[in-house]
Amino acid sequence: MTSIDLNCDLGEGFGAWQMGNDKAMIGLASSVNIACGFHAGDADIMRNTVALAKAGGVSIGAHPGYRDLHGFGRRPVAGLSAAEIENLVAYQIGALQAVAALAGHAVTHVKAHGALSNVACEDDMTANAIAAAIKAVDRKLIFVVLANSRLVKAGEAAGLPLAHEVFADRAYEDDATLVSRKKPGAVLHDPVQIAARVVRMVEDGAVVSVTGKVIKMRTDTVCIHGDTPGAVEIARGVRQALTEAGIAVAPFAGG
Repeated sequence: MTSIDLNCDLGEGFGAWQMGNDKAMIGLASSVNIACGFHAGDADIMRNTVALAKAGGVSIGAHPGYRDLHGFGRRPVAGLSAAEIENLVAYQIGALQAVAALAGHAVTHVKAHGALSNVACEDDMTANAIAAAIKAVDRKLIFVVLANSRLVKAGEAAGLPLAHEVFADRAYEDDATLVSRKKPGAVLHDPVQIAARVVRMVEDGAVVSVTGKVIKMRTDTVCIHGDTPGAVEIARGVRQALTEAGIAVAPFAGG
């Protein structure tokens, strides 16, 4: 039976400010990526999110980004050296590992957030620095990489187990990169459209770009953003569509 992982970025509030419905999303996802304090999240939110994931039998991963709370990690930070990128990634992974230990859960994967991931998809130095940090912390951690991007090559070169990711609710350019959030239509919102799209992604091992181009790509995990309006409805529709298509939802193993 075909299976696919559904991952979601969670724990993205800060202090008294909350974002999204983490409890509901954990009930629909099979793995979650938890903000580690740089773009969002704090120790209390991290622990609560880990506890929810453990109770729901959901895998957890670190979601490191640039240190940019005001911009939610979606603004590139120029001028960082490879060592500085390694340090910020390792720091955030370690923070989640420590908090996960408090909650009796274990970190299984790492997925770069926002602008850090976007830059790494086009810049070998950044991609290699992220992979190097993961390898140094724990070479058994699964590196979640945007399919067909430079992150794949960096992860392979570092000898890390990989999970190739596609996005349920983001549009793609013809070169397999995500459409910039600055452009209209970059984020999709129609639950019915998204559900049908995800089933096709999994069955065909491909995504369709904004111009209709079919782009083949390995698909190990599908991301549904927890901060997207209507995220719970979208995730529920995706799970139902996958079930009706005979596709099981299960955590990725990495490979």
